[in-house]
Amino acid sequence: MFRQLFQTAAVICVIAVPTYAADLSAPQEDVILTVSGPLEVTNVENTAQFDMDMLQSLDNTTFETRTIWTEGKHLFEGVFLAKLVEYLGIEGESLRATAINDYAVEIPLEDAVEEGPIIAYKMDGEIMSLRDKGPLWIVYPFDTNSSYSTEMTYARSIWQLDRIEVLD
Repeated sequence: MFRQLFQTAAVICVIAVPTYAADLSAPQEDVILTVSGPLEVTNVENTAQFDMDMLQSLDNTTFETRTIWTEGKHLFEGVFLAKLVEYLGIEGESLRATAINDYAVEIPLEDAVEEGPIIAYKMDGEIMSLRDKGPLWIVYPFDTNSSYSTEMTYARSIWQLDRIEVLD
């Protein structure tokens, strides 16, 4: 009897204690990126949703690179994919990145490395519009790492990104 009462009290304590996403508040503006799947950090119904200010508040970075879709070098600014993966506590095999038009690519989690691809939100200092491959574009540093200059990596450079799903 005492054991059952103790277990019931323990369950009530667990239910009564609110859970908070570690440092991830709810978006205040339009959501531009939703991450779903097994995440350690969430903010809205088991997902991590970001507005532009939230993405820009993460450790951002810049690099210059050429792409096969643009002319000349461009300066890209965004958050390293590795940083987002670390921040949300993502583990697994791969990520399914999906664009606004439902085009999707699979990105192996091993691509999420320091000095690797970024989720870019600016090109040449300007927020990217939908017409200019925005609002988000996964860009690899093609010029600084020749191993990224492959058809496979080009295919993973998805623009108009709005969703990422963690795959086991």
